[in-house]
Amino acid sequence: MLQIRKAAERGRFKNNWLDSQHSFSFGEYYDPKHMGISVLRVINDDRVTAGAGFPTHPHNNMEIVSYVLEGELAHRDSMGNGSVIRKGDVQRMSAGTGVTHSEYNPSATEGTHFLQIWLLPTQRNVQPSYAQAYFSDADKASAWRLLVSPTGVEGSLATNTEALLCATVLANAGERSYSLAANRLGYLFIASGSVELEGETLTAGDGVTVSAGSEFKLIGKETAEVLLFDLPA
Repeated sequence: MLQIRKAAERGRFKNNWLDSQHSFSFGEYYDPKHMGISVLRVINDDRVTAGAGFPTHPHNNMEIVSYVLEGELAHRDSMGNGSVIRKGDVQRMSAGTGVTHSEYNPSATEGTHFLQIWLLPTQRNVQPSYAQAYFSDADKASAWRLLVSPTGVEGSLATNTEALLCATVLANAGERSYSLAANRLGYLFIASGSVELEGETLTAGDGVTVSAGSEFKLIGKETAEVLLFDLPA
């Protein structure tokens, strides 16, 4: 069973430097029907203009994943980490007992497009930590590439959550299947391009809840990048 939510149905916040679309309730956008699914709490589809960004702000007891689609994102935090992540990079920050950080677009001319993802932690009040890794399009084109997992298997980022996060890149007419365990449900997010799922065309920004124990197959309609969250039911 599929529940499709089209991109245009999402919440939205826009000012002079940020255009952010919210798959689930966030900030000033509140919809009791869309508060997250399982341990997946936030997917914000953020576009940041050149030279702008989020000033230093706090987090605690949340697993925060940033996934860059275009441009660059500079990160600074109270743990002493400083880095610039680019397309293909995945960044994980376990906020734990508390951390402050800033994120901004370091380019003077180009915009940044990234996904900000929040996952509820398995254990609360852990020591804050940070990690990042690069996953190429070629790696994601051959299979579902595991990006985030509880234990860091297969080169994924070990994260204090029960979620698995995978990504794939599909060419036109390419196919990718996935089987969910009986006690796991899925959430698909189309990051770019378009795919077909059980006769439905999905485009960038669309989200799909997939019922526990289901098996599904995506077919590429144009080059597409898709995220899959494998979540406890």
